[in-house]
Amino acid sequence: THKKLVAAGLKVTSVSDVTGFPEILGGRVKTLHPRVHAGILADKDNPGHLLTLGELSIAAFDMVCVNLYNFADAAAKGVDLRSAVEEIDIGGPCMLRAAAKNFHSVCVVPDPSFYGRVQAEIAAKGGVSLGLRREMAAETFKRVSAYDAMIADYLAKTPL
Repeated sequence: THKKLVAAGLKVTSVSDVTGFPEILGGRVKTLHPRVHAGILADKDNPGHLLTLGELSIAAFDMVCVNLYNFADAAAKGVDLRSAVEEIDIGGPCMLRAAAKNFHSVCVVPDPSFYGRVQAEIAAKGGVSLGLRREMAAETFKRVSAYDAMIADYLAKTPL
């Protein structure tokens, strides 16, 4: 996601710059961190949340863009089960769900197909409207649910 956003000319902060911690376990752990999730889940209308962020020097997020690992391609290639499960995204769905839950404060963008629309609204209105944020939240939950269902079906049908 970072590479796609930079290629589109956007200013992006890498996850390791936010967390101060490198990606570990071969990429399995990079976004599962309080500095990420507190920044996503903070209700910007809640003074207590903002106070906590300030005390911990955590920046609130305005937008979360995540491209999930392409599990469907991995499963279609017929790789062995252990290889296929390495293509199951964990942190991505967590961040998407957190941002969608907090759509009043954060814009969630679950796929590059929405980048142009979000950019156009920012250019026209100076930000992303609550209506579009809610629409993106609903789309996010729909996509994460479909992603989880695809993985569940694969695991149920694939022999050990």
